[in-house]
Amino acid sequence: MRKIRLEAISTKAPHDIEKEATKKRLEALLEELDELQNLLYAQSRHAVLVVIQGMDASGKDGLIRRVLGRLNPEGVQVASFKEPTPTELAHDFLWRIHQQTPARGRIQVFNRSHYEDILVTRVHRMITDEVAKKRMRAINDFEWLLTEHGDTHILKYYLHTSSEERHRRLEERLSIPSKMWKYSDNDTKEAKLWPEYEKMYEDCFAHCSKVPWVIVPSDQNWYKEYVVAKSLRDTLKGLKMKYPGLKK
Repeated sequence: MRKIRLEAISTKAPHDIEKEATKKRLEALLEELDELQNLLYAQSRHAVLVVIQGMDASGKDGLIRRVLGRLNPEGVQVASFKEPTPTELAHDFLWRIHQQTPARGRIQVFNRSHYEDILVTRVHRMITDEVAKKRMRAINDFEWLLTEHGDTHILKYYLHTSSEERHRRLEERLSIPSKMWKYSDNDTKEAKLWPEYEKMYEDCFAHCSKVPWVIVPSDQNWYKEYVVAKSLRDTLKGLKMKYPGLKK
């Protein structure tokens, strides 16, 4: 399996991609997604799980608000996975995740996900590499279960940002009132560990890619939103859904 090296992948939009034209295409994609999500909900044969991972300040919240926020909230849910509670820690690490998987007809978004349990836990030495490898096998089995027996289509995105851009966004949290609520004293400590996080992500990509990852250049929000919206549109369109018609 080809190993992904994040340092070899650009965090910016390709030079031949024009910003304003791409933003217009994004608006058209969002309108198309609205109709496709309505089809998904009406037919209720397929489920979609959108996994969004990325470093602090990679723009996960903004992406969800901009791309998924335009859709009917009755058919879209967002689950955020933070530090496990005592109850969650009393179960296996996937217990809390499985409860949030999407029902048929729904789109479920994971803002961070089961991958935190092989990322944060390794960087902070909460688990050994041996335990991490076992968890990776469990994750592969879990995703296989969803796709093969749950009619679930999984999309996994890593929001790839440069350290310079992440630092700039963290600085904004100290100066822009609407972003101050996101600031944590832990931000600076975690920033020192970014190189280690990148290594853990690369290991994750290598061992948990039966459902492939999309590495999304995310320094520019407009391009990040376009890539994710187009990927989601293509997936939904590929389901070739039809409205069920009158109930008999």
